[in-house]
Amino acid sequence: MADTTHKPHDTGYKELFSYPEFVQQLIEGFAPTEIAELMDFSTLNNHSGNYITPLFEEKFEDVVWSVEVTWQGVQQRVFLYILLEFQSSVDRTMPIRLMHYVACFYDHLLKNGKTTPHKGLPPILPIVLYNGSENWTARQDIYDMVYPEPPAFLQVYQPHLRYYLIDEGRYTDEQLGLVQTPLSGVFSIEKASADRKGLQEAVNRIVAIIQADPNKERIDKIITRWLKRHLQRLGAEVNLDQLNSLVEDKDMLAENLENWAQQERREERQKVLQETEQRVREAEKLALESKRNAARKLIALTEMNDQLIAEIEELPVEEVEKLRAETQH
Repeated sequence: MADTTHKPHDTGYKELFSYPEFVQQLIEGFAPTEIAELMDFSTLNNHSGNYITPLFEEKFEDVVWSVEVTWQGVQQRVFLYILLEFQSSVDRTMPIRLMHYVACFYDHLLKNGKTTPHKGLPPILPIVLYNGSENWTARQDIYDMVYPEPPAFLQVYQPHLRYYLIDEGRYTDEQLGLVQTPLSGVFSIEKASADRKGLQEAVNRIVAIIQADPNKERIDKIITRWLKRHLQRLGAEVNLDQLNSLVEDKDMLAENLENWAQQERREERQKVLQETEQRVREAEKLALESKRNAARKLIALTEMNDQLIAEIEELPVEEVEKLRAETQH
């Protein structure tokens, strides 16, 4: 991330993608099939790190893996550059950021002797994983930001860098249901976070996925840690200290989630009640001021006595006497 502050959201996802199986699930489940089919996921190698970008002098969080691919009989290593984009709004400068980050990563490879200009630079697949509520509207190739399009003789000199976008919000529940992996379960929980009933259903779904996984205990621990961070970020009224296993503690978690939902419903009813009472008080205040204004006019324009004015405007006689005194002053 371009933000120097480590947010729990980012950190939780960064931990998920520190495990090769989740990187494999991301590519196989959400990247183009033709890309995943070329990759030998048994060769995944983690290269993640924070790099200082000379342009902004800032740190950014990223996840970098390499994997062997075979293309037309030739085997080579490709770097998967995964940027976790969890800002609430779309950053339309993303193509510029990605071009800069990729250039910094290449510079890192050269400075650390991973390659040389003579050997050449390895191919990179830039991936942006986005989970904001807004639809992603940023350009996906920096060339598309060059506007108006330059004349033909200049087009060849313009930069090109395209990234692959994985926008969690674009996947329907049905689409996620077709991908039976822990990562798709994580995406389901993210999508259902605002719906407490949906959240419980998503938790049930991921528990079933974990139970069917051959590495159940390992995946259970990873997902449980992620979920605890996620619930903490949501401000859930859940006893997270007792949540050690999503599989073993699923009933306890379900009860806690239901109690949290009930608490939120009570708070919402209380909020509605308070807002209603406030509107009633404001309406009464406006009505009283209207009666006072009408009484002031009667005092100024008529010879009516205070008792009669009080009866007409439904005000206490003392109130009318006070208004008359104010008018005479």
